[in-house]
Amino acid sequence: MGGFSARGSRADFGSVALLREGRLLLQFGAVCLAGHEGCARLSLWLNRKMTRNRLAQLLLGLTLFGALGSAQSFTGKVVSVHDGDTLTVLVDRRQFRVRLSEIDAPELKQPFGHSSRMSLANLCFEKLATVQEVGTDRYRRILGRVTCGGVNVNAEQVRRGMAWVFDRYLRDQVLYSIQSDAKASRRGLWVDSSPVFPWEWREAKSGR
Repeated sequence: MGGFSARGSRADFGSVALLREGRLLLQFGAVCLAGHEGCARLSLWLNRKMTRNRLAQLLLGLTLFGALGSAQSFTGKVVSVHDGDTLTVLVDRRQFRVRLSEIDAPELKQPFGHSSRMSLANLCFEKLATVQEVGTDRYRRILGRVTCGGVNVNAEQVRRGMAWVFDRYLRDQVLYSIQSDAKASRRGLWVDSSPVFPWEWREAKSGR
């Protein structure tokens, strides 16, 4: 797909799993430092179950964890914008695919799909982005709240009428009022009186 992308190392989707394991190992380490009785059992388990190669990978996970910060937020350059709610952030020569949490943008083949992508690119492409990580999805993408140039991008996409509030995963209730304002002003996708939600569009497509 052409358009909003920049050269860089290939996205390392396994890095997300390493980050999770690195954090888990740090938590286990805290148990040992606290003198918890479970530490001896943990040491035996590590010795029996983990190869040297896997331990090396976990050390890489710990390194990445340190690079991205213990506050579970990180900053990097946006090198690619895939659609209206997904982008790739470059951190220390590693790429991390980030799915904007709590919103859902139109699919590229839907009305306003490309407009939504262009809107996100205008906000973030080739700029520094700070990602507040809230989890990962089934595609192993980082879920997060993204800020570019001091702008809350998740909320801004909704304000512009370039994305819906994703009710199923909503945490920030303020997004509802932002969406209501965009709808009343008929901005973006709300120019249509009854736009098709992307999750309904995906379900209809998969049912064909």
